[in-house]
Amino acid sequence: MAGTGSAHLRTGDDIVLRVRDLVVEFPAGKGQVVHAVSGVSVDVAQGETLGVVGESGCGKTTLGRAVMRLQDARSGSVEFRDHELTGLEGSELARKRRDMQMIFQDPVSSLNPRRRVRDLVREGLEIWGSQPGPFTDARVEEIMEAVGLGGEGVGERRPHEFSGGQCQRICIARALVMDPEVLILDEPVSALDVSVQAQILNLLEDLKADFGLTMVFVSHDLAVVRNVSDRVMVMYLGKVCEVADTQPLFDTPAHPYTRALLASIPGHELGLSDASTLISGELPSPIEPPSGCRFRTRCPLATNRCAVEEPELREVAVGQFVACHYA
Repeated sequence: MAGTGSAHLRTGDDIVLRVRDLVVEFPAGKGQVVHAVSGVSVDVAQGETLGVVGESGCGKTTLGRAVMRLQDARSGSVEFRDHELTGLEGSELARKRRDMQMIFQDPVSSLNPRRRVRDLVREGLEIWGSQPGPFTDARVEEIMEAVGLGGEGVGERRPHEFSGGQCQRICIARALVMDPEVLILDEPVSALDVSVQAQILNLLEDLKADFGLTMVFVSHDLAVVRNVSDRVMVMYLGKVCEVADTQPLFDTPAHPYTRALLASIPGHELGLSDASTLISGELPSPIEPPSGCRFRTRCPLATNRCAVEEPELREVAVGQFVACHYA
């Protein structure tokens, strides 16, 4: 069910990003603590897209922010190219973080409404010492063209003159101009119309190939995750439930929570029972999560063992790891 462990972590020189036993907590007053991320481990290989899915409140956005060090972790480690990030501060952190960029869920509020688009895209280069001139201008124009914003006069306009999808393209351009290795995307299409979602997803696939990007794609939309991800991690209440390559996970989900998520897709053809028979009740409070397996209060397979013994991730098929006593 929902547990811990590192059996799914891979070895090899192609691992760009590795997270080990990451714990993120928030104070909630009166001595209480919100357990947002509890002992999560995961890795991402070069050129891979990792999809991170789960219900609202499962900790997937907090995980992305903690990887970027926008949110401090209580414990655990984040390694980028074998460089530990969790202990870095100031300029050292900034230098390492330059190679990782993040796209946020709300593109409009991510942009300074007073600045012109060209200045927003150029800002990162200027912070890192690039002087205004032909090289910087050419780089900005190249990136804007790559994301579909190469029209005449586009760079002189301000964010309020664009649609939500166009603002997301601006955010993508602002990230890509830094030539990052890793792109973390937090619900990048959830605020967009369906037709615009398809445009942005196709754009990301093209950019991944053109720029050699490694991506972490955070989303609650399983259909989107299936289309863009090479590997998927399912989270529940701050814990990892299942990790597998995309096709096996969607074809033969092993964890009861993963099966419930897939059964909730309208018109699914996976041969699963109705979602209401696979999951019940409300999401427990992250302030007082259940003992043992955190999914046990909603799981049809739960027994007394689940209340006292937390399951660890184990391999149930080649490359498919599940945290469940009964999978």
